[in-house]
Amino acid sequence: MAYPRNISDIDVDETKEWLDSLEYVLQNEGVERANFLLERLSQRMTKTGERLPYTITTAYRNTIPSAQEAHMPGDLFMERRIRSLIRWNALAMVVRANKRQGDLGGHISSFASSATLYDVGFNYFFRGPTDREEESAKSEEASSPDVVGDLIYFQGHAAPGIYARSYLEGRLDEKQLDNFRREVDGDGLSSYPHPWLMPDYWQFPTVSMGLGPLQAIYQAHVMKYLDSRGLVEMGDRKVWAFVGDGECDEPESLGALTLAGREKLDNLIFVVNCNLQRLDGPVRGNGKIIQELEGSFRGSGWNVIKVVWGRLWDPLFAQDDHGLLQQRMNETVDGEFQNFKAKGGGYVRESFFGKDEELLKMVENLSDEDIYRLNRGGHDPFKVYAAYHAAMHHKGEPTVILAKTVKGYGMGDAGEAENDTHQVKKLNLDELKYFRDRFDVPLSDREIEGIPYYRPASDSPEMVYLRNQRAQLGGPIPRRVMDQTRLKVPPLKALESQLKGSGKRSISTTMSFVRILATLLRDKQIGKRIVPIVPDEARTFGMEGMFKQLGIYSSVGQLYVPEDSDELSSYFESKDGQVIEAGINEAGAFAAWIAAATSQSTHRYTLIPFYIYYSMFGFQRVGDLAWAAGDLQARGFLLGGTAGRTTLNGEGLQHQDGHSHLLAATVPNCISYDPCYAYELAVIVQDGLRRMFVEQEPIYYYITVMNENYQHPAMPEGAEDGIVKGMYKLSTPSVAGEGGTGKKVRLLGSGTILREVEAAAEILAEHDIESEVWSVTSFTELSREAQDVERWNLLHPDEAPRMSHVSGCLAGGAPVIAATDYMKAVPEQIRGSIDAPYHVLGTDGFGRSDTREKLRHFFEVDRNFVALAAMHQLAKAQVLAFDEVKRLRDQLGIDPDKANPRLS
Repeated sequence: MAYPRNISDIDVDETKEWLDSLEYVLQNEGVERANFLLERLSQRMTKTGERLPYTITTAYRNTIPSAQEAHMPGDLFMERRIRSLIRWNALAMVVRANKRQGDLGGHISSFASSATLYDVGFNYFFRGPTDREEESAKSEEASSPDVVGDLIYFQGHAAPGIYARSYLEGRLDEKQLDNFRREVDGDGLSSYPHPWLMPDYWQFPTVSMGLGPLQAIYQAHVMKYLDSRGLVEMGDRKVWAFVGDGECDEPESLGALTLAGREKLDNLIFVVNCNLQRLDGPVRGNGKIIQELEGSFRGSGWNVIKVVWGRLWDPLFAQDDHGLLQQRMNETVDGEFQNFKAKGGGYVRESFFGKDEELLKMVENLSDEDIYRLNRGGHDPFKVYAAYHAAMHHKGEPTVILAKTVKGYGMGDAGEAENDTHQVKKLNLDELKYFRDRFDVPLSDREIEGIPYYRPASDSPEMVYLRNQRAQLGGPIPRRVMDQTRLKVPPLKALESQLKGSGKRSISTTMSFVRILATLLRDKQIGKRIVPIVPDEARTFGMEGMFKQLGIYSSVGQLYVPEDSDELSSYFESKDGQVIEAGINEAGAFAAWIAAATSQSTHRYTLIPFYIYYSMFGFQRVGDLAWAAGDLQARGFLLGGTAGRTTLNGEGLQHQDGHSHLLAATVPNCISYDPCYAYELAVIVQDGLRRMFVEQEPIYYYITVMNENYQHPAMPEGAEDGIVKGMYKLSTPSVAGEGGTGKKVRLLGSGTILREVEAAAEILAEHDIESEVWSVTSFTELSREAQDVERWNLLHPDEAPRMSHVSGCLAGGAPVIAATDYMKAVPEQIRGSIDAPYHVLGTDGFGRSDTREKLRHFFEVDRNFVALAAMHQLAKAQVLAFDEVKRLRDQLGIDPDKANPRLS
């Protein structure tokens, strides 16, 4: 008999004595004592310096012994009938969609494998929002936990099954089911969970695999945060995340497991649907994914419950006195288990039990059909119920349930346990009949030809049972409910210190942001709702003063005296801390921001999150999450710190951002700005608060801030509207020949490069060239507004055309030069709205380490290049001679043969 590490048993009698001793301790002194003795033995073994033979995985069997399973109280046969109807309607919806023109696709097999996992949850565990939420939403007080219910992250590919249940519940009708994946004309069902497209139904987008598990962990984390701060009482609310075993290969899926273990998130339950197959084949054909996942989760401090085998296996395990069956289970790889379900009972008898004569004797009284029906744990409602019940009552650790299932369960020759089952979306008549017969769906052969939906009469026993089970658990799920409270945000004058300028003091926009945030945190109306989030960069951004003032949230407080405890800004952790410090973990910090930015729909309590990070490590690194935030209708602020290609001197290529505004522009409801001065930032933040938390627009903000120190002027009178729209005239420096030269240009600048543009205007003034200087706070918002205007004009040819803001500002033929610290594609967005020569300067290419002055000259965005570009445009317009351009170039010391920064 083989043992771990292939060590043979050289003394069977001695082994028996040890096992008998352990059995005695278990029976007479309990599991705790047995564990203590094993730990002491383990400690002794470590003194030898040898690797311990123990593994972090357990035997390939159910964690909960059958004798200890909680009893499922409902009607098993009634629930099977209901589950069968849900299976049929989910199948019918996808098949009907693909019989019509358009080949819309869809997935059947994932839900087929997980139907029981969801059904048990819906019937007994998933608590939905009650009908009192509208009344609760009007109150400023914390919501009670029985109003908002549990939070469920459904596996994206299982969406048809969730729709099918909602159809039985009467929440959806046949027309909507027939509009599966047909959303353009309205009244359709989205292909996967999409809150943006179904804002009253889905809560979380999860089909971008890996994001659901990560977000679920941080959702549970933020729930503990809210409860600890006394903002929302969570009670025993749970976060359920349904995950595929193949999905666990995504780094995001398992990347935050240690946070959940470390923070003891016992409000979190993962259910991993281990159907052993990913999209193209086995997840681990040569291994065992359940064992691998058990090791990952247990090693991260999770409570692991394996649901491997159904109750039809229990009599066989009871006969396994010598552990032969268990040994065969342990040594069989997943590729073989897939074969066993694909090739029938006779194959299982020969290839699994046939490896040992004693194993064959165990099943000699079972037919091949009996052997084929030996069920997996994820398809046995009794086993699933026992696992869910244990998870619900487990304290001090998050729980993962590893449930073994069959992909395409019940589909027979149409794809059950076959490698291509994920792609199955059409079934022929015989395959439909097999499915009907397998699940006893009450449809005749003639009826089935039309692939009808089936919903029993409202007063049928099935429908009454279905409604009663849900009524005991609150309202329907999934359902997205919103906090309608309009917050009272501070007026702009509350940020007056930023509007007045910095005088002779030089500060950065990052420091200006910190001061704005400090003001908002002191506000009696919204201060407690603000969630500052940093990814281990608070000191970089000058936010360390908030450590002592607000505290850093920790579920256990601070169990040590910090090294800097005698300093004003010492590192201070607290159970009711307000700052979330996510560590070196941009994806995790962003997921925490998402949880806070959607709290109005998950906890009926609106939060105002500010997440500040290195801009280079934002959209570039977590763009998928940023897109999900748009789908979720997240509301909050993202601050891209040390932004721009040339402001972060001394760092280098991997830290210098020249493209985050382009990436932010890909998210339709992300509003982005690149302010230069403190007053611009103050106006933008205050207007964002108004739009998101008073007007409740489904948008979020991305604002870039820099670490370069300079003096900030006071806000020009009447600039607010232009700042918000995206541009306003800042100045028109006087020139010696003003009024008579006819040499005029318009200079556009954003971020810190605006100051280079202002300096360029002074250079041009020395050459009698008049320059209008425009501060562009957002090329993206200017572009979007211009596109909207063009669309309106296209659709209303019979009405007077409208003019975009940028066209109105830059009317006339004077050449326009735009310069930013970002790629040229950023200012290029508005080219179509300018009826004049337009030249853009940007920082295309890889960054590098040097001084700001050197970098700006290298990327050709400094004052000298701005001035040269302006004069060149005037020469092209025949306002002056090209010789003057050459003289300026030489005067400014610009090498005509310098390397192209884009290619260097």
